[in-house]
Amino acid sequence: MAGGLGGGQGCALGWGVLRGLDEGFGTRMVLPWREAVPRPTSKRDLLAAIELERGKLDAVLESVAPERMSEPGVVGEWSVKDALAHLVEWEQMALGWYRTGLRGETPEVPAPGYKWNQTPQLNRAIFEKHRDRPLEDVVAAFRASREEILGVIESLSDEDLFTSGRFAWTRKNSLGAYFVSATSSHYLWARTRIARWRRRTAQAG
Repeated sequence: MAGGLGGGQGCALGWGVLRGLDEGFGTRMVLPWREAVPRPTSKRDLLAAIELERGKLDAVLESVAPERMSEPGVVGEWSVKDALAHLVEWEQMALGWYRTGLRGETPEVPAPGYKWNQTPQLNRAIFEKHRDRPLEDVVAAFRASREEILGVIESLSDEDLFTSGRFAWTRKNSLGAYFVSATSSHYLWARTRIARWRRRTAQAG
């Protein structure tokens, strides 16, 4: 570096969260993965998708000068730093759901006090939580969170990841669907928004 997730039980995971994010800013984004990129349905595919999309995101981040990482305007008033903090928070939330389920408890998804149709409000709360966090801390967490979620995925079988209802709290969804939305699909969303911001500001300059 130069310097959603589930849409609700029975909904297309990922699209609901990312749509909620953009609609919270009065915009609407067409996500290319919805038509052009098949969503992973195996552990191997998921790991490959994470590597591919994270690599592309990292390449875009490499083109952002350190002094621009906290510049607003990438998504509404968010900066690149804020977008990275957002990715980290959703990865950690997904890991928290999984670990809560392992304890035999039912996680509050997407977060305590929020329903899936309140993702714009939740995303706003995430922004406020991290907006004053130093860039170095956010970048370190961004890197560490990726390794953490990869470790969990690596430890699971295809059946654990992609059998619908294997974990009671996921109901008709699969655990893998949540991880797809928290990783590869979310990376694509961030990459697209950051790249669009760079083009827009370059033209303006």
